[in-house]
Amino acid sequence: MSDSINIALDAMGGDNAPEEIIKGAVSALETSPEIKLFLCGREDDIRAELSKYSYDVNRIEIVHATEIIGMDEPPVMAVRNKKDSSLVKCMYLVKEGKCDALVTAGSTGAFLVGGQIIVGRIKGVERPPLAPFIPTATGRALLLDCGANVDARPTQLVQFAKIGSAYVKKVCGINNPRVGIVNIGAEEEKGNALVKETFPLLKATPEINFIGSVEARDIPYGAADVVVCEAFVGNVILKMYEGVGTVLLKSIKDAFMSSGRSKIGALLAKPALKKTLKQYDTDQYGGAPLLGCNGLLVKTHGSSKAVSINNSILQCKTFIENNINDDIREMFSVSMDI
Repeated sequence: MSDSINIALDAMGGDNAPEEIIKGAVSALETSPEIKLFLCGREDDIRAELSKYSYDVNRIEIVHATEIIGMDEPPVMAVRNKKDSSLVKCMYLVKEGKCDALVTAGSTGAFLVGGQIIVGRIKGVERPPLAPFIPTATGRALLLDCGANVDARPTQLVQFAKIGSAYVKKVCGINNPRVGIVNIGAEEEKGNALVKETFPLLKATPEINFIGSVEARDIPYGAADVVVCEAFVGNVILKMYEGVGTVLLKSIKDAFMSSGRSKIGALLAKPALKKTLKQYDTDQYGGAPLLGCNGLLVKTHGSSKAVSINNSILQCKTFIENNINDDIREMFSVSMDI
């Protein structure tokens, strides 16, 4: 790896591009002097945004791309036909080894397709899972898969568990992370066909600390450090998390603003409340990496603001410095040898 950590950033991806993307990029440069960013997108638009900030010009390189992949475009066709799009340019920077990672708030479908057909999988990985951190009462948990593999097989869920354990060990410093499979009850005999078939496989996997089934209501309490499921279930959990969090935040604000007395209470409670709510702000955890690819690919929300972009870039730095892909490669090379 070079002295700098090179990260490709899709400057045109997402609802708030390029303004919030560039703002987050400059913020990340200020935080971490090791990072160099390759901003992919329409050069004139990027330069116009960069002109609003002071930054080290030696740590930003603009890669001109004339096209943008829309959120509603068919992913496979978009990746194949829009070779000069900002997202595809990012993918090739990683594939060619010019960048260690990429971050995008653009089309999830195009991101997943590009990750598979352009960057490619680590040998031995059947299907890379999309794996965001979600807040819990005890810290955070890794949820995988949350969107990449809707019809996963049992062997793939076992791989998710192994990959997730390796990731959490390095990023969170948890030596023996607890792995749970999402189920409708704690009993081993419960669940659909996929869960029933996967459960004994996880139980027989010595590389992980499998604790059994985890019900959805127990996830926010921190019942497991690695939460395993196929993408349909994972995406429902993630979206429910986001929706409930937004509703609760609005309800708390409305309650505090409902009367003069409650406004005084809000003023007194504000410091403690702000600290608590920050813990459950998903933007603080960065984006969702597509784990198991030949390079780090990170997807943030389409509506991401600068804070999420900043944290996603810093997340890449942590991933690269901890050589997580080397751990995954070693894990699957040993498995294949056996």
